[in-house]
Amino acid sequence: MRTAEEKITAREAMPGLRRQLREAGGTLVFTNGCFDLLHVGHLRYLEFARGQGDALCVGVNSDASVRRNKGTERPFAEEHRRAEMLAGLECVDFVVLFEEDEPRALIEEIVPDVLVKGKDWAHYVSGRECVEAHGGRVVLADLVEGFSTTALIRRIRGEGNGSRAD
Repeated sequence: MRTAEEKITAREAMPGLRRQLREAGGTLVFTNGCFDLLHVGHLRYLEFARGQGDALCVGVNSDASVRRNKGTERPFAEEHRRAEMLAGLECVDFVVLFEEDEPRALIEEIVPDVLVKGKDWAHYVSGRECVEAHGGRVVLADLVEGFSTTALIRRIRGEGNGSRAD
């Protein structure tokens, strides 16, 4: 069994790992996100993503990227802790940190066979063109009802619209 630490992969190593996987007849699935305050909705989403191929690579927004996308109070968990938590999940094979606001450049470097995003991103899937241009496919995952990081944060803060997700 690979440890969580072993699954955290240097960005530069992923194209070679993808090539090895393909040479062995496997398919690489990619998804991404902030994954701040990991919850069961994330787990179910990642298990779904892993089911779309033979190995799952999860791109994780860096702390600076999360702040630009979500505001200065985020993330709650530091990037390496978020990466290690994800890497500890059995369904995750590789975790790669990225600095950009969206994963397009990382996707263009890796060129996964399958790109998975939640249906809440149906209007814009970063990297879609690259994946489809190389014969890959994009899969939109159903959202897990009742679970969201934003709702969890509201609940922790005692704000009114945080649905009970336990």
